[in-house]
Amino acid sequence: MDPVIIAGAGPVGLALALCLARHDVPSIVLDEHDHPPALSPERTAVLSPETAGLLVRLGHRRLYESGATWDAWRTLRRRQETVRVEFGDPASGGQGPSPLHIGQERLERGLRGALAEQALARIVPGARIEAVEQDERGVSVRTKGANATWWRGSYLIGCDGPRSTVRKLLGVRFPGRTAVDRHAVAALRVALPDEGVALLHREPPGPGAGPEVTARPLPDGVWRLDWLLPARGEPLTSDELVSRVRGTLTAWCGSVPPYELLGSAEYPVHQRLARRWRAGRVFLAGDAAHLMGALGAQGLEEGLRDADNLAWKLSLAWHHGASDTLLDSYQAERRGAVGARLRATDQVLPLLRTSGVWHTVRRSVLSGSARRYAELLTDGHLGRGALGAPPVYASSPLALPAPRGAGAAASASSAAAAAPSPLLGSCATPPGAAVVDVPVTALDGSRAHLYERLGRDLLVVLVAPGTGVWESRHWLTAGLMPRLAKAVAALPTRAELLVTEAYPGSTAHSVLLIRPDGHLVTVMTGCRPTELYAYADLARGGPPSAVQDRVPH
Repeated sequence: MDPVIIAGAGPVGLALALCLARHDVPSIVLDEHDHPPALSPERTAVLSPETAGLLVRLGHRRLYESGATWDAWRTLRRRQETVRVEFGDPASGGQGPSPLHIGQERLERGLRGALAEQALARIVPGARIEAVEQDERGVSVRTKGANATWWRGSYLIGCDGPRSTVRKLLGVRFPGRTAVDRHAVAALRVALPDEGVALLHREPPGPGAGPEVTARPLPDGVWRLDWLLPARGEPLTSDELVSRVRGTLTAWCGSVPPYELLGSAEYPVHQRLARRWRAGRVFLAGDAAHLMGALGAQGLEEGLRDADNLAWKLSLAWHHGASDTLLDSYQAERRGAVGARLRATDQVLPLLRTSGVWHTVRRSVLSGSARRYAELLTDGHLGRGALGAPPVYASSPLALPAPRGAGAAASASSAAAAAPSPLLGSCATPPGAAVVDVPVTALDGSRAHLYERLGRDLLVVLVAPGTGVWESRHWLTAGLMPRLAKAVAALPTRAELLVTEAYPGSTAHSVLLIRPDGHLVTVMTGCRPTELYAYADLARGGPPSAVQDRVPH
């Protein structure tokens, strides 16, 4: 089989290559640059704990050392604190782990280092795509530049940014809105009063700071500051930027402390969504497929979710063949999730960007309306709620009945998915949502966390209280284990059987079926081999097509 070709060597393309290598799928990353581009200090990314964990599993060993987590988040209006989120252990009053804030240069350097250790992936510099051809067996790509030649691959994924050449060659439209928000950004080395606390300040006191400013700490005493600008207007001059810096620092510190300006930029926020994310054997991911960023939304976070979602599906297709249902589910799931997030932003943004709304709640900064708006802003910046929480693929094609005519397994899939089974269990995670990270034990007795086992095969997790205090040799031959192990071995795709002491909302003898990207397929009670087979078949989109991936006319 030919390798997978990835266009673009940014974080999404690099992460996708690492995901594929984890599935034993070779890839070639075509980088249009001769050398990694120099990135400015103000270019950073905010990653959820789940996404940061994915990058660590992919080999970015120094990710947390390269970035900064926060002790808390504050949302203020004028001199009043309206929302405060403390991070940390919920048992101690915290609201879970903090996001990770990291410079994009350090992020890419770590991913490139991890990729350099992979025998199954390589980066080709100086290779800009100028033509794409595909047939039923693969994709041919012609490049120009230092490595001008034809490349042959099994699939092509365009991770080549907002001006994607791959998207343009496919003729895929990229509709949306321009300059939804506009920001000035600066990276400063400065000592601020609340070290380790990120904040969003609406209508900060004093002149020069503007209507809204956000401060997020980075390592080594560096802060990224974002100022909201009018959506339409002249670019800031260097004097105007310095005035904003000094006005903001005065509002927070009482006077202007010593500071070092490391870098600055001004950028508009666009919101766009590609019409199609798949055309035969060619897919789009990251900024080539979507642009978002208003209200603190992180496009990179969604791009990395694209990579995680697509990699395991391409792996099945590369190793065993896949149905069109499975490959089409990438667009259905990811485009649907990003589209829902963009719609939520479009609904909220006019409320938060209209000064009249804030004037109506000025009489009481802690009024119900003001607090709701402050919480919406906070959710957008922290990746929570409709503006940023991990997606739930509730309407995925992989959750629909399998088509008829695929044999007994397909019939079982249809029967299992058509109506709720009385043998289905329950847990705190709905089908299609990301599972909770819990301690698990493998059949060889090794212990880990559930997230550490993600990324390769389907996972079958048995909830069995008490197994944690016994050696695995004692419970491997007891209770449900022998029958369940036999059922897992007979599944239509590879799966790993794990055991956990408890899972939120689940009772003893619950069996969770989990996709490689960490989303729950279903939860059952007890061991029912026929139903387990049916749901595993459903998760892979049914049996592979006899003739797959036809090029659309």
